[in-house]
Amino acid sequence: MNAVFFDMDGTLIDSRADLAAAVNHTRRDLGMDPLPLEEVIANVGQGARHLFEKTICPLEEDGATKPVAEPGVIDLMGGSAVPGGKPKGEGLLDVYRRHYAEHMLDSTELYPTVRSTLAELRDRGWLLGINTSKPRFATLAILEHFGMLRYFGNAIVAGGDCQEMKPSAFPLRECASRMNGHRLSSHDWMVGDAWTDMQCATNAGVKGAFCTYGFGQLRDSRATVRINRLEELLRYCRAED
Repeated sequence: MNAVFFDMDGTLIDSRADLAAAVNHTRRDLGMDPLPLEEVIANVGQGARHLFEKTICPLEEDGATKPVAEPGVIDLMGGSAVPGGKPKGEGLLDVYRRHYAEHMLDSTELYPTVRSTLAELRDRGWLLGINTSKPRFATLAILEHFGMLRYFGNAIVAGGDCQEMKPSAFPLRECASRMNGHRLSSHDWMVGDAWTDMQCATNAGVKGAFCTYGFGQLRDSRATVRINRLEELLRYCRAED
């Protein structure tokens, strides 16, 4: 059997408004001005930490937040202020994640034809998996909300599940291993809207379908095909493959 692996944001779901809301709620907590949606979304696709560092504040190597204000002024969640502006107790990255957990289903929607495409691929005998940089808690909650967990079973690899993230091939191989030990081949597909997805496909030796309707960028990565709606993938994933 052959397999198709899907990214989440910009591929299966339009989550732009909720991602931007989580960032700007956190910026509000710090007394910072909100960012335009486009500026937030330009940094989506490489995990929550990357988005946090690019839109809120950088992190130290140990994960602590670097100073973003005058010493002693950050006092989130009732914790004591810490010299250097670092919060005690709940860290700023955790505050961002909490805001996203509270708002991740306010506006997020499935893209057109997602349900019918997944159902048809399953009926054709294709194995289906998720390879996303999105945190696991959000990935599972969103898939469950839209009734799509049944399509993927255990074949879900999210941000933080592996030591490496896309564009590394490691999470794709890990996802394949959760399909009862499926071994990747040149007949398999990685579907996504970002250069990290297409580079991941190249690194893993599988085909890449770039979703032009998403909000990522291809940059200088190569895609096997470009699709304007998810259902166009069905042209390439035939039952007899």
